[in-house]
Amino acid sequence: MAVSAAVLAFTLSAGPEPLGVPAAAATACAGVDSDFNGDGIRDTAIADPEATANGVAKAGVVHVVYGAGVGALTLTQEAAQAGPSEEDDRFGHALAVYDANLDGCADLAIGSPYEDVGTTGVDSGRVVVVYGSTAGLGAGKATVEYVQQTGLLTAIAAEAEDWFGYALEAGKTRAGVPFLIASMPGEDIGTGIDAGALVYFSGSTTVTAGVVNQDQSTTAGAVPDAVEAYDRFGESITATPDYFAVGSPGEGTGTAEQAGAVTLFNHALTSNIPKALSAITQDSPNVNGGCETGDGFGTAVAAVDSTGNIALGHKMLLAVGTPGEDLATVDGGSVQLFSVDSAGAFTESAWIDQDGANIDDKVEAGDYFGQRLAAYRPKGISPAYLAIGVPGQDSDGFADRGAVHTFMMFEPTGATDRLLKPGMPIEPEETDGGFPSPLPPPDNVIPAVAGERLYAGLSLSANEDGLYVGLPYGPPDGSAVYLFGWERRDNTAAAGPPRRTFKPGLNGLPAEHNTFGTVAR
Repeated sequence: MAVSAAVLAFTLSAGPEPLGVPAAAATACAGVDSDFNGDGIRDTAIADPEATANGVAKAGVVHVVYGAGVGALTLTQEAAQAGPSEEDDRFGHALAVYDANLDGCADLAIGSPYEDVGTTGVDSGRVVVVYGSTAGLGAGKATVEYVQQTGLLTAIAAEAEDWFGYALEAGKTRAGVPFLIASMPGEDIGTGIDAGALVYFSGSTTVTAGVVNQDQSTTAGAVPDAVEAYDRFGESITATPDYFAVGSPGEGTGTAEQAGAVTLFNHALTSNIPKALSAITQDSPNVNGGCETGDGFGTAVAAVDSTGNIALGHKMLLAVGTPGEDLATVDGGSVQLFSVDSAGAFTESAWIDQDGANIDDKVEAGDYFGQRLAAYRPKGISPAYLAIGVPGQDSDGFADRGAVHTFMMFEPTGATDRLLKPGMPIEPEETDGGFPSPLPPPDNVIPAVAGERLYAGLSLSANEDGLYVGLPYGPPDGSAVYLFGWERRDNTAAAGPPRRTFKPGLNGLPAEHNTFGTVAR
């Protein structure tokens, strides 16, 4: 697909709330994570992949809110110089932030897995990288487009329903080399329908690309397991400077269909292909649970760099979500933590579910605990935080209201749990005098009106600024993204109260939206 030659156009506008005095343009990028305009302050990207763009339904848009209060930028595909908006492209289905060209400004990778390529590649997918600069996102180096059958991906056929760009992960290796991992869980390999694959992009000035699937055995060593239909290898990805983990929630084990698996890799490349280390299933030695049909182990993955944690003694702490795990009831869900050492060997360190000791709430049918995960560890410090989404949680008479649990990862998880719910109602307890106790603390509340089918916990991400919780579903006027600050308080992983709220119609964001907050970075 040709890239539009139109000049990037966007509107820098003030919303109903004051944005402050515009900051002077930076003369050089400051090297701060997620800083797209180089002023040294983190910015925020928020996707609305089902938004109408330029009159085209579900083409998708991505909003960028600059952290210094200098306005907001709305990226359509035309504005990003990434081709025309087309129906059902879902531009923004996945986002990743990294410094792709090492100029000190953050760059934004955007996935459109339902992009059509040519006349036969319906929903083949596409990934673009929009570069940051001192003049803002997209105002410097020209956008780079990654499409199968073109450029670096010439050797890969653009086929229907590949879903290239379904999941993205990016960062820098321990050696300081930028990487971008883009999955295509719908890729057919031989007779393996939806077996799945991924593309590993590496480098800054010169970028290389290597394609990885479960049938590779010679280039960089065998990838554990084998290609099978509906594995969906690459449906989830997480990475640290040393390793990355790839979820295959459709992986079958024995007679257990869609039991799930996670494959570990490091960033060492042989002919552009990363090295596979090991695979984890619930039937792996010394792993709890056991593979069962429909578990979906690996539906979500999240990891932190655990280098320097003497007690842990490993390189990465990996969380794996199994939302289809049957416990006391069907699809209650669970999350398991694994320590990964310098050789890539793994050890299970914790099992978490809502019937565990000191866990707030309890397991119920259809909770899907672990459907989404987010994790963060401050650089060079011991604490690490984990957020677990429970989008099917029913509470207070509201079906699928949803919830989010936050934990400290390096400590006994139940003892540090703090539960967040949208619009948590007052549930007073009797005091000694027989009167209701004071209101619950505000950091227990996602400040949205409680209701049915909000699916809180379906949109989670974490970085230095805190935990982003998006509410893209439910009543349109309730769509928002809430930023909760990471901290430890009262022996819990307190994630609130919200430090900032991003809402359509405020702070330069346009009022029109559809699934605002599906992804936030």
